[in-house]
Parts: sequence; C-alpha cells; structure tokens
Amino acid sequence: MTDGVPFIFMENALYLPNLKKRQESSKKSSSKYMKELLQIAIKAAIAAGAEIMNVYAGKIAVTLKSDSSPLTIADEQANTIINSYLKTTPFPIISEENKQVSYATRKQWECCWMVDPLDGTKEFIKRNGEFTVNIALIEQGKPVLGVIYVPVTKTLYYAIVSDTKAYKIELSKHQFTNQLFQDCMEIHPQTTNNSILTIVGSRSHHSKETSDFIQSLKAQGKEINLISKGSSLKFCEVAEGNANIYPRFAPTMEWDTAAGHAICSAVGLKVMQQQQAEELHYNKKTLLNPYFIVQ
Repeated sequence: MTDGVPFIFMENALYLPNLKKRQESSKKSSSKYMKELLQIAIKAAIAAGAEIMNVYAGKIAVTLKSDSSPLTIADEQANTIINSYLKTTPFPIISEENKQVSYATRKQWECCWMVDPLDGTKEFIKRNGEFTVNIALIEQGKPVLGVIYVPVTKTLYYAIVSDTKAYKIELSKHQFTNQLFQDCMEIHPQTTNNSILTIVGSRSHHSKETSDFIQSLKAQGKEINLISKGSSLKFCEVAEGNANIYPRFAPTMEWDTAAGHAICSAVGLKVMQQQQAEELHYNKKTLLNPYFIVQ
C-alpha cells in the first residue's frame, strides 16, 4: 500500500480508443488483441518478480510512507519494470507506487491498467513468501484481464475474463516463453456443497467485522475451516477451489483487488460489495474499495 498517490501515464490519456472499438472487427481479432495484451502483462509480471527476488535475497531496507505503510526498494524497482512494459500499450497506468492524476482526467478513460507491483509488502518483509505482482486491465470500470505472479514459487495465474477460463502454471525460472500457454492448467472453484465451509482471510489485516461474519456462519450451523493468506493469493485460493469464500471487511485499494477480481470473474465467481448488490467497480473517484465478499 502507498500513501494513496497512484501514478498514471498520460500518453494518449484523453484520446484512448475504446477497447471494444479496437476489437469490433471480429471475434478472432478481439481474441488476438486481448492475448497480445495478456502476453505483455505476463512478461511485465515475471520480470518484476525476478527483480523482487533479487532484493529478497539480500537485506531488506524498509521506509514508511505517510500512511505508515511500509515501502521497500523492491516495490519501486518492480514498479519501474512494469511501467516500462505497459506504457508500450495505448492505455494509461494506475500504479500504486507513483503519483496521482485527478479524477477529472481519469473519468474520461475507457480503459486503463491497474497495477500493484508488490502486493503484500508486509509479507515480503516477514519473508513468508506470500506476496504477489498484480496487473489488471480495466474497461469501463470492470476488470477484463488479470495476471498474478508469485515470485517465491514462480507461480503464475492469469485470465482473460471473456474467455471464461483461468489458468495456473509453476515456472522453472523467472522467464517468459510461449510454452507456458501450452503447459498451464485450467483452474476451477469448488462446485460441490461440502459439509465444511473453508474461508480464506488476510494474514496481516484482521478486523472485528470479519470475525463477526465468521461467527454468524457458525451460528447458522456451518462448520468452518479458516485459512490465512497474504496478498492477492486469497483470490487465487477461491478461484482454484481451495476455499469457498473470501470476506474482506478491512480497507483495500483497487490495485489490491483488480487482478484477482478478473481471475475470479473468469471462473464464474462474484466479487460483491458488502452493502450493495453490485460487484466492485474500478477507476472510481476514490480508489478505496468498499468491503466485499468473494464467492
């Protein structure tokens, strides 16, 4: 997390083509274009992950931002690498680690990238391995593509939402090859009603509201199995069937959730606001998310 000042590249910001218009010629060209964007995002995530691990191998120096959240050189260097890849596309970039552009400008954007170059900085500092690189493409407030990379295990999750499929692969090294698209495996959420309800929660951000939610389920007679994960791995746990529900009743920003939201949407899950019968929206006036439940 940063002090709430995301940076957005300004090239073509006021004249961005609508993604659907870029894709309207045919389904085939639409799919090809999205796959090109996916490949760029995957390359960016893997390269950023490699640099994060270079920092992870040494002594980790930590500074505090104005909101008292931690910052490391890994956050900054990963951010630079990701921006270098994504700025080759027509779309502006909202990144956690840089400066803010006013909503008066942002609200004109049909599409933008949403990036957290190192999600789970606290987990990174604790050296528990539960940190990720998150990259998503947003169109008209909805995530349409998502990439999550776990540098420690070299595990990659990705999805194009319109394909209604999401994938996972464990790489042998921090390097992109087209072979990963052949070697990946499709992931699926749980579809059967088990007697035990598995809930995944945050490892570092607990809240009374989350505890109350779990207690309410127990009061309904449900047997609960609670697991804890850091970063966007919680979305992955639900998307690949290791958990049934991810309730988040503590603050998150859009860059924390966009990539995971895309992957969950691709497999048929919903990321619903707690107080409204709507999913999370992106590139809002405030980039702070409302509380939500993934299931």
